[in-house]
Amino acid sequence: MKPLTISAFTATSCLGWGLDAHRQALKAQHGGLAPCSFMNLDLKCWLGEVEGLDQLALPEAFANYDCRNNRLARVGLEQDGFDHQVRRAMNQYGARRVGLFLGSSTSGLLSTELAYRNRDPATGALPESLRYAETHNMYSLASFVKDWFGITGPSSVVSVACASSAKVFATAARAIEVGLIDAALVGGVDTLCLTTLYGFGSLELLSAEVCRPYDAARSGISIAEAAGFALLERAPENLSGNSQEPLYLLGFGESSDAHHMSSPHPEGLGAQQAMNRALSVAGLASADIDYINLHGTATPSNDSAEDAAVFAVFDGRVPVSSTKGAHGHTLGAAGALEAAVCLIALREQFMPAGLNVNRLDERLKSPYLTENRTGALRRVMSNSFGFGGANCSLIFGVGPI
Repeated sequence: MKPLTISAFTATSCLGWGLDAHRQALKAQHGGLAPCSFMNLDLKCWLGEVEGLDQLALPEAFANYDCRNNRLARVGLEQDGFDHQVRRAMNQYGARRVGLFLGSSTSGLLSTELAYRNRDPATGALPESLRYAETHNMYSLASFVKDWFGITGPSSVVSVACASSAKVFATAARAIEVGLIDAALVGGVDTLCLTTLYGFGSLELLSAEVCRPYDAARSGISIAEAAGFALLERAPENLSGNSQEPLYLLGFGESSDAHHMSSPHPEGLGAQQAMNRALSVAGLASADIDYINLHGTATPSNDSAEDAAVFAVFDGRVPVSSTKGAHGHTLGAAGALEAAVCLIALREQFMPAGLNVNRLDERLKSPYLTENRTGALRRVMSNSFGFGGANCSLIFGVGPI
């Protein structure tokens, strides 16, 4: 593929609002996870909650969209001047030539859960205040963002569990390649809700302590919420006048191995396919990758399967880490958030460490970073692998290309 310029990006998570908070936390090897206090739930787990969402409300003109998920979307869009870059692209190309492709796993499900708690005791009817179409409906996230900006180009929401907001990069790249649009707002938003927390608890995938990717005693995930966005455009012919080297989306790879409803293929065959496809699309060899941000959820089976896949493709030559020990597993927003982590790494020229490791699992073969490492980074890969075998690998680079 012809590289696409990432002209703006942003992230909001339990590490803070905006890129500066994430940059500082990653460089300081500081995490944002904490014992569960969400809605006073009696759950023995750690979560990554974004501060301040309960005190916010959408403007009156957007009141029908008001829910935790869309509130977080608004916060994320307003960080780092990202909203100004989107409006600049709309002015440059026209609102019809800007696409919108977002990922989420549960959308605003919490709004329906809360409505169910307040249903009529006599009839069981849900309260009239519930706006399902604008909050819980899976497309509600894109509908809100479209209305927020006035974007009229093609739009969709991808919901394939934890690969959702990685796959939107591929969707946007294809739409730009065929000439449907000139630019795309991509990203993902996922927020905490009861179904997610109790669901993962029933699967015995929640860790009672902070998650520990690649640790020998890892015992499960720490669920979190986040919003991450990027603006993709065709690479300009003339880069003169740029104060920084441009950032690019170089390649993407997708697969759907459908090995099991919730468990990865033990040898990571679908993951291998996604990584190899991303390298092929980017026109790169495995030796061209300088760092890999792992999906790395800290469940015994996930880390083991991903490590087998990464080692099969890269033969232990490339440093790897999972930053979920810092910001948790943000599910449908994970691909977008960790894309932002990779772009920060490229911009700052460092590889972020994986946190909370007491003792590395000696059965895992890839060179896992437990301390930050500086170095000349030009090409990095980000992995996002979801339930049902939905896999996506992205390759980002810093110019010149």
